[in-house]
Amino acid sequence: MLLAAIIISACGPASPAPVLTSPPPTATTTVVATSASTPTITPTRPAPIKIDASALKGLNIQVWHALAGSSFDVFNRQVERFNSTNEWGLKISPTGFGDYTSLFDAVGAFQGAGQLPDLVIALPEQVLVWDAAGDVVDLNPYQEDPAWGLGSAALADIPAEFMAEANVNGRLLGLPAERTVRVLYYNKTWAHALGFDHPPATSAEFRQQACAANASFLKDNDPQNDSYGGWAVDTDWQTSYSWLLAFGGSVVDGKDYSFRTDANLAALQFLKGLYDDHCAWLPLEPVTFNSYDAFAKRSALFVSGDLAGLPQAAASMAQLKNSDEWEIIPFPGPQKSVLVDYGPSYSLLKSTPEKQLAAWVFIRWLLSPENQAQWVESTGLLPLRTSVMNLLGSYKAALPQWELAAGELDLAEAVPQLASWRKVRYVLEDGLTTVFQANTPVAKLPSILAEMDSTAQELNK
Repeated sequence: MLLAAIIISACGPASPAPVLTSPPPTATTTVVATSASTPTITPTRPAPIKIDASALKGLNIQVWHALAGSSFDVFNRQVERFNSTNEWGLKISPTGFGDYTSLFDAVGAFQGAGQLPDLVIALPEQVLVWDAAGDVVDLNPYQEDPAWGLGSAALADIPAEFMAEANVNGRLLGLPAERTVRVLYYNKTWAHALGFDHPPATSAEFRQQACAANASFLKDNDPQNDSYGGWAVDTDWQTSYSWLLAFGGSVVDGKDYSFRTDANLAALQFLKGLYDDHCAWLPLEPVTFNSYDAFAKRSALFVSGDLAGLPQAAASMAQLKNSDEWEIIPFPGPQKSVLVDYGPSYSLLKSTPEKQLAAWVFIRWLLSPENQAQWVESTGLLPLRTSVMNLLGSYKAALPQWELAAGELDLAEAVPQLASWRKVRYVLEDGLTTVFQANTPVAKLPSILAEMDSTAQELNK
């Protein structure tokens, strides 16, 4: 009777599964009674994929993406190579869109019409929208399949943080296509001249060094540069989000947004305090402002930027004949440092079993260490396989700053798993812009967070 009750209970409605940090178990479980009558849940693997390899021959797979720049170039090169070498004669037909909003709108326009692409390279929050409509394929059966899967060694080779980002209620909605992080660029040589022998590990040390850099400009007779020296203010949503997380903050509470927290307020007070005390400065022309040039000119001890900006920073230093030693560091808070990683994933949209398997085969091929090494060398983004680091000797030697960032993935945190994040992230950016552009007094910062709260919650509906 007890066993029957357990089985009946197990068949009832399940509560949402938590987000996992390792490859998730499948939804199918077996209940086993122990000698102490305590049930244990033993995950079972999905049934093997029963599609003969011959069924893949000659299939044409449509891929939609919004890759740009060097990512666009390396992807097209890899598509050409796959088309000419794969054993099934598969043809990958890519279609590029100008940006991720255009990609999102295009998929939305064809939903329900039976004309969706087989594979999309899209942002996680966009995939959540399509999944809610029932159009996204769970990748668990593919990646766990004994014949077609990645294999346990390959899965362990993909950083757990990246795998967790697409795990939603036990379903794997994608695999990482590329990932970047927002970082702080830091001038070590200048900091050493100011009396500091290590990068700031806390927000208090960050303030101390930024203010010392500003104080160095007050010693000359040029009043035009009196605001320079510290951090060049940047309100990009990834920068803003990084600072909030570094102070122990968050932007979500369950399935809704909550900006108005003590930790978030502490982060804003810290940033506005830097600005009020001239330890951070606001570029007068933010649209045309080049943060890497400002960094190379020693106008700022710290600038924030994307990991992919490393070659730009190096070029600016060379062009301005600045031989200072510099590096990139995470965003420091009172007790921890943070890097926010972000980027698109490979997701399958429902078609036929044969096409879905063919698209999966292409994803698996793209994630091979050799292809990932080419991707990193072309884009400067993070490796999606840990073992790729062993294939990048010359790249690491040319850009040692990149290796420092790639080695800090234990600090990485992801964006909220909410479809509305595609809109709400700009609420965060606009809120921080208002703080600085309107020179909001510190006492008024709670009202900024309250307004961000109400706007985000409305968008989330």
